[in-house]
Amino acid sequence: MILELHSPLDMHLHLRDGDMLKLVAPLSSASFAGAVVMPNLVPPVADAEAVQAYRGRIMDACGGDVFKPYMTAFFRSYTEKELERLRDLVFGIKLYPAGATTNSEGGVKAMKDAEATMAMMQEMGIPLLVHGETHGFVMDREAEFLDIYRNLAEQFPRLTICMEHITTAAAVRLLDEFENLAATVTLQHLLITLDDVAGGMLRPHLFCKPIAKRPEDREALLKAALSGHPRLMFGSDSAPHPVHAKEACGCAAGVFTAPIALPRLAALFEEHDALDRLQGFVSGHACALYGLTPPAKTVRLERREMLVPDAYEGYGQKVVPMEAGCVIPWSLMQSGFTKMT
Repeated sequence: MILELHSPLDMHLHLRDGDMLKLVAPLSSASFAGAVVMPNLVPPVADAEAVQAYRGRIMDACGGDVFKPYMTAFFRSYTEKELERLRDLVFGIKLYPAGATTNSEGGVKAMKDAEATMAMMQEMGIPLLVHGETHGFVMDREAEFLDIYRNLAEQFPRLTICMEHITTAAAVRLLDEFENLAATVTLQHLLITLDDVAGGMLRPHLFCKPIAKRPEDREALLKAALSGHPRLMFGSDSAPHPVHAKEACGCAAGVFTAPIALPRLAALFEEHDALDRLQGFVSGHACALYGLTPPAKTVRLERREMLVPDAYEGYGQKVVPMEAGCVIPWSLMQSGFTKMT
């Protein structure tokens, strides 16, 4: 059985920089037509010059694959002139609460301080992407942030606000309260719960932020994805860390899913008799919501077993993917495109 996906998009991706970028970027550009690339480098990607430079490094790392990086800038207090320069360079601006996740120490400390920039973004049509967690008890952080989303959606009704990597049933319900709210959801949050991470032996390669939640949360996410909710999109939040940073005290947060994302999603949607909804989830919803026209690219998946490698290595880096060493029922075939010249 062959499944064709047209111009699939990853609406939330971490590519890192340097040697790690060289290793992982081709694993996304091989199977996606484009991706929304996160800006939380060190230092963060926070102005027009940094956006353009990072985009150039990404394209070099992709080796000529047909792949469009939809760039983002790290949220800070911008002037109108700075936002005007960014408007044609970025897909959106990513807001991190200070210290909420990897390399977010320079994020927003008080939402009130961000309102002037958000007001300008609303007028310029620049989407706001949000890592929606407080600093409360780890299982409650997303739920506690939902009132902030409500306030933002009401205060800025013409601003498209994307709730990134949602993990709870409550966030799914909130999606239906406001037309200007959208959301991404990851592969891991459609598959696992906290029990998979820490219910037995600790599995560091499944640890991420936001942390996986309860079975009823996973079921709500899965139901929304399988039903074709028009404002729910796939965003892998694939977040590579070197193996020594994952298998260590102070385990780094992030699950690396880029190489298996589409085959594993195909298996999941087939399991629930919903393969006809996968195209919308990985491309159609995002294109309709944001008016995107991604590069033409046909990605073919085959219902043939794939052994997930134990690790991906190169450029002095070693990264362990989700489901390492496991067999999954779908495989990525050669994509229907030629290299750019």
